[in-house]
Amino acid sequence: MAQIPDADYRKRLEIERREKDAFFKEDPHSPIPWALREKFTGLAYFPPSPKYRFTVTLHRNPKPETVTLATSKGIPRDMLKWGYFEFSVDGQTRRLQVYKSIPKPGEHDESLFVPFRDATSGKETYGAARYMDLAIQKTDAYELDFNVAYNPYCAYSDDYVCPFPPRENWLDIRIEAGERNFPLEEEKEKLPPRGAAGHHH
Repeated sequence: MAQIPDADYRKRLEIERREKDAFFKEDPHSPIPWALREKFTGLAYFPPSPKYRFTVTLHRNPKPETVTLATSKGIPRDMLKWGYFEFSVDGQTRRLQVYKSIPKPGEHDESLFVPFRDATSGKETYGAARYMDLAIQKTDAYELDFNVAYNPYCAYSDDYVCPFPPRENWLDIRIEAGERNFPLEEEKEKLPPRGAAGHHH
């Protein structure tokens, strides 16, 4: 799987981040509470880093089992345990389990879901989890890119239902890539609670 040059990659990533900021500030479907939209100037990220981009192999489970992920609202979420990726940071090899939604009748889900915590969680990054979504490939070669790791919608509003990563996806190393803490976290905590909306990530 060919990787695009770093300069082009950084440019593409910065464009995608700006587009997401515009969506979060202006769109009716944004998870940012209306009361915070005026103050919202953008999400916070680690700088793009090639160190946290990997070409990996999906070690697929021959018979994917159903597992239940805990969620922020206590509503269990069943998913298929699809396989795992292995990658190395600073010579330390780690493994992340990969999940796939159980499609509802008539639906066809073509993405894989990688929820994780790491040694930055609860410090520089959202404590509950960060997520990565990967389009299913025809082969088992994938790009695992922590630069696109993002916060679940629960980081911005308590109105959402977000799955937590199982303990086997708690990394004991720092992943200094992807989205950082929500800049308006303190203001969010002061908002009055509202009803829950069912949204998974």
